[in-house]
Amino acid sequence: MDTPLTVPDLSDATELSCDVLVVGGGTAGTMAALTAAERGANVLLLEKAHVRHSGALAMGMDGVNNAVVPGRAEPDDYVAEITRANDGLVDQSTVRQTATRGFAMVRRLESYGVKFEKDEHGEYAVRQVHRSGSYVLPMPEGKDVKKVLYRQLRRREMRERIRIENRVMPVRVLTHPDDGRAVGVAGLHTRTGEFVVVRAGAVILATGACGRLGLPASGYLYGTYENPTNAGDGYAMAYHAGAALTGIECFQINPLIKDYNGPACAYVANPFGGYQVNRHGERFVESDYWSGQMMAEFAAELASDRGPVYLKLSHLPEETVDAVESILHTTERPTRGTFHAGRGHDYRTHDIEMHISEIGLCGGHSASGIRVDSHARTTVPRLYAAGDLASVPHNYMIGAFVFGDLAGEDASRYRAYEGELDPRQLADAHELVYRPLRHPDGPPQPQVEFKLRRFVNDYVSPPKTGARLSLAVEAFTRMSREIAGMGARTPHELMRCAEVSFIRDCAEMAARASLARTESRWGLYHERLDHPERDDTDWLYHLDLRKSPSGAMEFTARPVEPYVVPVPEFAPPAGPERHIGEVELVPVATAGPREAAPAARATAGAAASPGADRTAPHVAATGLTDPPESTADPADSDATAAADPATSGDAPSGGAPHPRLLRLLSLVEDSPDLEALDPYLDDADPAVRAAAVTALGETAPAGTGPALAARLRDGSPRVRAAASAALRELVEVLPADPALGAGLREALDVPDAAVRAAALDVLRALRLGDAALYAAALADDAVDVRVRAVRALVAVDAVAELTAAAGDPAREVRVAVARGLAAVRDPAPEPLGPLLADADPLVRGAALAALADTGCPPRLAEAAEAALADTAWQVRAGAATALRAASGALAVPGLAKALADPNADVRKAAVLALLAHRDDPAACAALAGATGDADADVRAYAARAAAPVPSGAG
Repeated sequence: MDTPLTVPDLSDATELSCDVLVVGGGTAGTMAALTAAERGANVLLLEKAHVRHSGALAMGMDGVNNAVVPGRAEPDDYVAEITRANDGLVDQSTVRQTATRGFAMVRRLESYGVKFEKDEHGEYAVRQVHRSGSYVLPMPEGKDVKKVLYRQLRRREMRERIRIENRVMPVRVLTHPDDGRAVGVAGLHTRTGEFVVVRAGAVILATGACGRLGLPASGYLYGTYENPTNAGDGYAMAYHAGAALTGIECFQINPLIKDYNGPACAYVANPFGGYQVNRHGERFVESDYWSGQMMAEFAAELASDRGPVYLKLSHLPEETVDAVESILHTTERPTRGTFHAGRGHDYRTHDIEMHISEIGLCGGHSASGIRVDSHARTTVPRLYAAGDLASVPHNYMIGAFVFGDLAGEDASRYRAYEGELDPRQLADAHELVYRPLRHPDGPPQPQVEFKLRRFVNDYVSPPKTGARLSLAVEAFTRMSREIAGMGARTPHELMRCAEVSFIRDCAEMAARASLARTESRWGLYHERLDHPERDDTDWLYHLDLRKSPSGAMEFTARPVEPYVVPVPEFAPPAGPERHIGEVELVPVATAGPREAAPAARATAGAAASPGADRTAPHVAATGLTDPPESTADPADSDATAAADPATSGDAPSGGAPHPRLLRLLSLVEDSPDLEALDPYLDDADPAVRAAAVTALGETAPAGTGPALAARLRDGSPRVRAAASAALRELVEVLPADPALGAGLREALDVPDAAVRAAALDVLRALRLGDAALYAAALADDAVDVRVRAVRALVAVDAVAELTAAAGDPAREVRVAVARGLAAVRDPAPEPLGPLLADADPLVRGAALAALADTGCPPRLAEAAEAALADTAWQVRAGAATALRAASGALAVPGLAKALADPNADVRKAAVLALLAHRDDPAACAALAGATGDADADVRAYAARAAAPVPSGAG
């Protein structure tokens, strides 16, 4: 058996000092560190894994859910939407920061090299997914965001200001004993076991959500929806430091793929025509996608005889499914394709079964978190919180970046704390970290955590009742002793044991907060069966919790700040805070009244019990008789991280890494210039060249563009693929110089179609091509290359060349031409003529839909009305869309009849078109009738006829 680690002496602690300490190297933490350093602070960034591949962002990101892009959405509309989604309980001043600063953050991320989807003219391709407002901005290369951020951290000028300490996990925030301000942290090194103490002028917590709260249906500890490394560290540290937390009763629950626990990706599938259906193929979600009410509807449908519930993609054409698949199986979750293949499922033939995730705490997707103001300050002086652990409802990725930036800016005012640290706080943190070493054979962490999170599922998951929540509090209180008795032998096990204590703290907070709020709110997020109604009179208040001086958890009902943007549905009461104090548990009877005391228990078998306990001490302590199997721990960053790009090349025979690959890996950490990388780019081994190309994409020194373009002509497919990927990733930061343009033009003659497609994309994005060049590519043998050529022609408004491509033999190209003719800067309906008569129904449907943007004159409006009787539903849907741009007199009668179409997508298109004619009484009457449609989308959009049109809505 391995020799257990010994408990280090407190006096041997490793001590560090900084102006601004950032805890967590994910989305918010990275931005906080960059901003604080840019403003002159000396920054220390602590990460319990490795910053290169830590945090939820490293798992992939397919798009931004809340991009308020000028011309497509207005900040006030977004603030109102989030207020409604959160049932009125919002500090609008915080939400407004994301609304007003989010676009600047998008531009800042672009300057780093993050790529957001744009149309052919370079405008952001924002899509409407929510019922009101267009906020979704796709990220085609979202899987590389973390790599881009790490490149920024490793820039020479940033390295002078930012010190990164990987494998260090704080367990407690240290506060000044006199005024309570944050002055540092204490924790451990997760590889060496050292005790680490940091003095700081300010502390920024950016440790992410509490994703390991509920237990997934699989029973696998780390098979969570959220990143499983996020165990509620920051929630617990803030609580014990005296900070207020708020909305902890508002859980995060998500619709997921059954057995996979990955996102169902409505934000990806919806713009392509996918949607959620019950087993009858009916859309059923009435409410908007970012509300807890949507999850309540989902849960009800799942529990009814109309369940199961599915993500429907099988009705979409091959090219659309292929596009969705490429996003879902690469950017969002690389293992997703393998999962479906293992079941023999294909989006083209199978709709994908869905279910509901385990509960978690997350401000970014619901509302639960540390209370912060509009500058990310907590209620503890000089302590900040940003990202998913801060209570800024539905903040998502852009909000995490914005509040990381705000925290870094505000915290940069402070300089390192040089005073004495409270010895009692240090001793308490030391004991929390190392107590498992004092009894190494105690109950192991996986079993204790399994039991703890099983109790969360049993007693805390909604729908909630006071009785079950009271049992939960009793169970979590009792488990404090079991957690204190856990055993460990290694630094990694110490880290996991500390995480269990964080989860327990979060579980108790969730249970007590849910008990305190005696109403139902946020749909499924806080559904109380014993208090089923929403009570705005007594409970349109924030529920704050904090640790009292005596160590008890106490509550306050805090009035909602006056709204910056009025929302008529809610009128928060003014007045003082209402002190609630400690929450009372609901009595839970375990037996009826007795008239006589029970007889004493027999003791015949008592002698055998101690021996049984000694043979399996961890089973006896945890109460588990059949513990879960031990499996590899994917929450360890070494297990979850993708292979390092500089070592991902082919290894020589024998399996050992190529020596030059190892030297290249070391070189990349120092941000080399192009000259230093040149020998590797010209190496005889294609594995080395491919790794060098990837390294070039990571570091992006001067001259990167032409160097990558040259590698598009490499003899190795692997090298060419790496160069193509790097060019696409860096397109926002590459200078459009002639040398790069020349290299890309030469690549159009490479036999590799993927290279030619990439070259066209980069030429278009950097405005380095012309109509003649792109028109020549319309003769390419590869369909995908011709589609890219069409997009490039749209970028230069080459209508004549586009019109000539309307006779292309490939349907995909003709569909692209139809859409492209509507996307040029001065669209006209006449060039669509041949496509409107195309033999393929998908082409005709796309051409008809394009009339909504080109204009639909009377002659074509009559043709569109006639097309409402076409046998193909895609044509009928396109015809309904076209009539949006026709005059009301011509459009409304046909659209009203289309509301009886057997296909729900046709009826939805008709409703959306009628909304454009809502000033016509006949259109209003038709829409009123559609509010009783069998399809939830049709009903929901028809109901908007009575609502005002949001500013910026298109």
